[in-house]
Amino acid sequence: MSTVGDASLNAARRARELDSLQAVDVLVVGGGVTGAGVALDAAARGLSVALVEKHDLAFGTSRWSSKLVHGGLRYLASGHVGIAYESAVERGILMKTTAPHLVHPVPQVAPWLPQARFVQAALLRSAFLGGDVLRTFARTSDDYLPHSRRVSSAEILRYAPTLRPEGMRGGFLTWDGQLYDDARLVVAIARTAAQYGARILTRVAATEVTGRGAVLVDQLTGERRSVDARVVINAAGIWADQVASGIKLRPSRGTHLVLPQSVFGGLSAVLTVPVPGELRRVVMAIPAPDDRVYVGLTDEDAPGPVSDVPRATDAEIDFLLDTISAAVQQPVTRTDLLGTYAGLRPLLDTGHHKGEDKTADISRRHAVITSPDGVVTIVGGKLTTYRRMAQDALDTALAQTDLDVRRGCETHRIPLVGAADRAQLAAVRAPARFVQRYGVEAPRVIDGPAELQEPIAPGLRTTHAELRFAVRHEGALTEDDVLDRRTRIGLSAADRDLALPAVREAFAAV
Repeated sequence: MSTVGDASLNAARRARELDSLQAVDVLVVGGGVTGAGVALDAAARGLSVALVEKHDLAFGTSRWSSKLVHGGLRYLASGHVGIAYESAVERGILMKTTAPHLVHPVPQVAPWLPQARFVQAALLRSAFLGGDVLRTFARTSDDYLPHSRRVSSAEILRYAPTLRPEGMRGGFLTWDGQLYDDARLVVAIARTAAQYGARILTRVAATEVTGRGAVLVDQLTGERRSVDARVVINAAGIWADQVASGIKLRPSRGTHLVLPQSVFGGLSAVLTVPVPGELRRVVMAIPAPDDRVYVGLTDEDAPGPVSDVPRATDAEIDFLLDTISAAVQQPVTRTDLLGTYAGLRPLLDTGHHKGEDKTADISRRHAVITSPDGVVTIVGGKLTTYRRMAQDALDTALAQTDLDVRRGCETHRIPLVGAADRAQLAAVRAPARFVQRYGVEAPRVIDGPAELQEPIAPGLRTTHAELRFAVRHEGALTEDDVLDRRTRIGLSAADRDLALPAVREAFAAV
């Protein structure tokens, strides 16, 4: 295994490493979860690596997920057993080795509501039972994820107090994995790659990309430089077709609502509500950090130009509000919203649309494609399986070179920065909220003057110390990097305005 060094990402390191960059073994284009995963895999194999990202880490699809580490129930229900099994295996690796501080078990309840058809309930129960089988084969013990079971209406209501009890016929309970935050996972992967020597270069665009290198443009200074590479991997996600030739994507937009916990009366499990008239489609209300709940998910065709920051449509917002409102005692309305977010899935357009009239019908299996000029592109897949996607992309690329790589993939046994087993995490001397965000690095974050441990504004939990850690160690270069990705304050416009002065103060102080 390669020597592990400094994991800190900051403006000074970026400037130093960009200035000295001339040639690398592996050039990765794209700083989402898959690109960061490729950078870590390659660096851990002893290769020289540069990852370039036009914007920021987790700028694209990687920060717009449901924050769930799925065991693949959806794929199981649609007959994609292989994808479901791969998801279950990768979920176990994330929970037990890669990021136990960021991924934790979460209960999921599916009430049998009056409007639900018997066949919907039967399909959901079958999927949960199938998930139990996959969990066993993936060797994830009941200590991490207990098996599913039928539960009473009273037990369902303890998890989801605002559900309408009239006509409820009990329901089902299962367990899945939940991320504290998806953008934090990406940052942790990138910092771990930096520990192994990878250059993580945000605000750097790759142009004129070929299988032998690219022209890089510093988005902060406008400076251009050429870099040679033995291997070039395109992990640009929804923008992959702008980097390499021969790629055709069919984007799908997934939208979530951001609501306060008060609307749900203290929701403590993922609440699953079947969509009327559709057998396999559900809407979920997902408890989130800082007294928020995310409600999603849509799956809509998103043709046309790709927006840097996709927006939820009125129709999607109404659909989610109407579906969740039908299940709870007090309807959820637009006045309850803190905000919304939407992301685009980079689904591969195979041209075979028979039976695939909706993007929800397109396979989520990832694909590795080599362009005629040698650029290797990875598209499709999902957040849970990022590690396997990165491994497949790198293995494919290396097979086409004469690079002498004596080690195979090691990322299935590499803990990310901050990671430790459950006993070690429980012993960390720091508040639980900090351990969930930073793991064993939590004491380092809170080590400082008492005034830095104060919340940055009334009603917000984020502290001044966290903002400074983001700038000094987590690669935040702009106010948006801090507000929208190192923290998720920016999901609420009102909270964003409250936090902005403290963020500016943090940059001035560092």
